[in-house]
Amino acid sequence: MAEPRDIRQMIAQLKSAAIEERHQLVRALGATGGPAVMPLIHAMVEDPDADFRWYAANALSIIGEPAVGPLVDAMTEIQDRDFRRYAAAAVAHIGAPAVGPLIAAMKDADTGLRGLLAQALCRIGEPAIGPLLEVLGDEEEVMRTCARLTLWEMGEPGISAMADAFDLHKEAKPDETGKTGSVDPDDLIPKG
Repeated sequence: MAEPRDIRQMIAQLKSAAIEERHQLVRALGATGGPAVMPLIHAMVEDPDADFRWYAANALSIIGEPAVGPLVDAMTEIQDRDFRRYAAAAVAHIGAPAVGPLIAAMKDADTGLRGLLAQALCRIGEPAIGPLLEVLGDEEEVMRTCARLTLWEMGEPGISAMADAFDLHKEAKPDETGKTGSVDPDDLIPKG
């Protein structure tokens, strides 16, 4: 396991090394795993250089699932739009393990961040559809709207899934309260 000093040194080299050496450093930082997550995130926040942020985001995406929570948390705390873009790209590249945290972050996010979270979910694609359909039945309007718009932005796969959910809703038998399911058909039509 790499020592914190070694991680900091690799991150510092990532800022100025030749391209091939940067690629090797990205792989090495990715292989370091969880211990490199917070130092990489802090370095991305501190250094606005787009190239550096791109390489750091790649290392975080290689680390994978251990980077998801800290990246999503940082995106909610840090207002720097460019930082958020690179963090969202890293989380999207991680894929299915990021779906739940991305959806959960939408609840209290500002509109700019919600857009980036939705873009990340769109890039993840199919693994995000089922969880987004579940959110269509959420009690909070903002969450239903986020889910609806994200599914809509996914194009055919998301729209088809919403249409299928609507068809299932129509075919469902009413429960004792008279409701036929957790998804209101009106929630399937994008608003806003």
